[in-house]
Amino acid sequence: MSTPASRPLALVTGASSGIGYELARLFAADGHDLVITATSVEGLAHTAAAVTAAGAQAIVVAADLTQYEGVESLAAAIKDTGRPLEAAALNAGVGLGGYFVGGTDLAEELNMIQLNTISQVHLTKRILPDMVARGAGRLLFTASISGTMPTPYETVYGATKAFLISFAEAVKSEIKDSGVTITLLMPGQVDTKFWHRAHMDTSKLGLGEKAAPTKVASEGYEAMKAGKDRIVAGMTSSKFIGNVINNLAPDTVKADLHAKEARPDSGLEK
Repeated sequence: MSTPASRPLALVTGASSGIGYELARLFAADGHDLVITATSVEGLAHTAAAVTAAGAQAIVVAADLTQYEGVESLAAAIKDTGRPLEAAALNAGVGLGGYFVGGTDLAEELNMIQLNTISQVHLTKRILPDMVARGAGRLLFTASISGTMPTPYETVYGATKAFLISFAEAVKSEIKDSGVTITLLMPGQVDTKFWHRAHMDTSKLGLGEKAAPTKVASEGYEAMKAGKDRIVAGMTSSKFIGNVINNLAPDTVKADLHAKEARPDSGLEK
C-alpha cells in the first residue's frame, strides 16, 4: 500500500456535489490524495466519505472562495500539507439566469463574478508558481460552452466563462515550455443543482435534456491526463454547438439561439 507521502496530491474546488464530486472520486480512484473544498460542510463530508472509501486521504477545507480570505485559507491549507500539488481541478462556479434589466440581482451577479473569475485568478496565482518551479503539474478549469457565445438571460454568467477561457489560454501560452499543462473542461447542460440555483427551472435549458455529471467529469479528467487544450464535454448536441456552431456563427446569431433556450418560462410554452 502506498504511503501518504508517496501518493500524489490533488485539489478539487466546488467538490461538494455535481462535477466536482465526480472529479474527486476520479482522482481518488486514480491513486491521488485530495484537498477538497466548498462551502457546504455536509456536501464535503459526503465527498470525503467517497474519497476515503477509495483508499485515499481527504483533506477537507470548508472555504468561501468569493472572499479573499477564503482563497487564502485554502492556499494555506495546501501549503500546510508540506506536499507538492500534482493536479488541481478549479471547478467551483455558479450561474444566474433571468432578465438583466429588471430581473437579476446585482449582489448575486457580483458574487458570481467573484467566484467564477476573481477567485480563479487568485487561486491560480497561489498554486501555479510551485508547479512551474517543479516543471510538473496539471490544471483543469471547468469553463462552459457558454463562454464561446453571448448568453442572453445568463448575461453575466456567460461573460465570466468567456473570461475564464481567455485567462486560461493566456496563462498556458506563457508557461507552454514549463512542463505544466492547462486544460479547459467545457460542458453544455449537465444534470446538477446548477439550474435550480441559477433560478432557471422554467427555461428550456433548465427543463431540457442534460448530461450526467459522471460523463462530463470523466471526459474532463481524461483530457487533463492527456494534457489536452480543451474538451467540449457531455451530450452530442453540446459538442456540436461548442465545436461547430460557436466556431462558425456570428455572435448575433449565437445570442438569438441562446436567448430562445434561456429565457425565463420558455420551457413552459407549448
